[in-house]
Amino acid sequence: MTTTTMADLYSKLGVKRGADEAEIKKAYRKLAKELHPDRNQDNPKAAERFAEVTAAYDLLSDRDKRAQYDRGEIDEQGNPRGPFGFGGRGGGGGGGFHPGAGPGGANFEFGEGADFGDIFEGIFGRSRGGGAGPGAGRRGGFGGFGTQGGSRPVKGADVSYRLAVPFEDAAALKPQRITLANGKTIDVKLPNGVETGTQMRLAGQGEEGPGGKGDAIVTVDVRPHRFFRRDEDDVRLDLPVAIDEAVTGAKVKVPTVDGAVMLAVPKGASSGKTLRLKGKGFHRKDGSRGDQLVTVMIDIPAGDAELEAFVETWPGKGQRNPRANLGV
Repeated sequence: MTTTTMADLYSKLGVKRGADEAEIKKAYRKLAKELHPDRNQDNPKAAERFAEVTAAYDLLSDRDKRAQYDRGEIDEQGNPRGPFGFGGRGGGGGGGFHPGAGPGGANFEFGEGADFGDIFEGIFGRSRGGGAGPGAGRRGGFGGFGTQGGSRPVKGADVSYRLAVPFEDAAALKPQRITLANGKTIDVKLPNGVETGTQMRLAGQGEEGPGGKGDAIVTVDVRPHRFFRRDEDDVRLDLPVAIDEAVTGAKVKVPTVDGAVMLAVPKGASSGKTLRLKGKGFHRKDGSRGDQLVTVMIDIPAGDAELEAFVETWPGKGQRNPRANLGV
C-alpha cells in the first residue's frame, strides 16, 4: 500500500525551510501574481494552485503556526497531528481548495485540538456540505454526531467567502460590505497589512450546530488597478508630464489612493525621475503606511510643427549626450 503525503509548504512556495519572512512574502507575491484567477480564467489548475500557495503563505506568515509546523505539531492544513499518524481536525473542519468557493476560491480553516473524534474522522472521513450560494463554500462537522470526541457539542460548519476589494479601498482600509449566505449584509473592517489571500474570521456567522454557530471565513482578493501598481507596501504611478512642465517646473494634480493631491515637479525633471508622496501607500501590519512613488514620464506631442521648428533652431541641439554614462 502506497502512502501519499501532502507537498511541503516551503516547496509549494519554492523557498527553503530556513527562509526568512521577506523571502517567503516575495515568493508568495510572485506566485500569486502569476496564478491569479483574473489572469488564468481558462485554466482551472492555476486557480487551484493559487489557492494552495495562498494557504501555504497564510500558515507560514504566522510565526506561531510556522513554529508549530516546523516542529511537526501541525500539518500542511494547520490541523494538529494526532496519534497513529492521523491528522486531527477541530469542529470547523480542514482547509484547502474548495470547489464551492468559486474560481480560485479557498477555505483555509484551522483545527482547535485533537481528540478521539478527530481520529475517527481520519479513519472514516468527514461529511461535507454543498455550496452556500455564489462565492461560498462549506465544511461540515464529523459525520452528524452531536458531540466531538464524546465531550463537547460540535459547532456548525464554517462558511467560506471570497471578497473582491478595490485597490484604493485595500490601501486606505475602507470598510467593505459583504452579503452572507443567509442574506444578511454586514460591513467588515479590513486589517492592517491586507493583501490578496488575507483571511478574516467572522465569529458566529456560519451555520447552526449543536455547539453553536460556526464562523464565516472571508478571503480577500485585492483587485488590480488601471494605473496604480503595488510594490511591497508602496504604490507606484507613472505620471505623464507636459514638456513645458518638465522644463520649467510646475505644480500638478496627482491621483492617490486617498484622493488627488498637488505635487511639485522640479525644474528640469527628466523621464524616469521618481518623486515620493509620504504615507500614501498601503497600511503595514504595525499600522504605519508605505509611500506613493511617482515616476515622471514626459509626454511629447506628435506632429507639433512649432515645437519641431523650435528644436531645429535650438542652440543647444546636439551639445549634450544624455547616453554618455552608458559608454556610447
